Amino acid sequence: MHKFFAYISRMKYIARWSLMRNSVPENIQEHSHMAAVLAHALGVIRRDVLGRDCDPNACAAAALFHDATEIFTGDLPTPIKYYNSAIRGAYHQVEDVAASRLLDMLPEEMRPAYGPLLREADGEVRQIVKAADKLCAYIKCVEELEAGNREFADAAQETLEALRQMDMEEVAWFLDHFGEAFGLTLDRLQRP
Repeated sequence: MHKFFAYISRMKYIARWSLMRNSVPENIQEHSHMAAVLAHALGVIRRDVLGRDCDPNACAAAALFHDATEIFTGDLPTPIKYYNSAIRGAYHQVEDVAASRLLDMLPEEMRPAYGPLLREADGEVRQIVKAADKLCAYIKCVEELEAGNREFADAAQETLEALRQMDMEEVAWFLDHFGEAFGLTLDRLQRP
């Protein structure tokens, strides 16, 4: 019996933003879906708008699994995960063990297809997924602020600055063309 997909389905039980008061709770399964949507969009922008080589489908697939190791590790809050290089290095080791554990739950024939997704093997895909992950965080902050939750004010500014520091044309293009819409109410979204 192989348990890989049964574990993947448990992503819905891992809460995000555990140190913050949330108006709308979010789990890593929901987050991974949005990260995949955004990674695909960034890939399309890179390929079709900027004219650079990119496989949007590979970006989306990698984003679906980018937090799968958190099934075992939980979602370690960013201020802790990136506090210093020693903690960051140790956490990467723990993530690698978790990825190996998940891969071991697949039939041998399927491991080569999932290994690169769980380990983010392709550097360009990893860059797109990281940007999509950061965009998700920014969008979450905007949505929380629009809900009146000032808890996310500093995080919104810090995350937007981190997105700008990535210096990725596709991220800037996405924000210029789609970013403002995330702060709109449903009524305002429906207006032409």
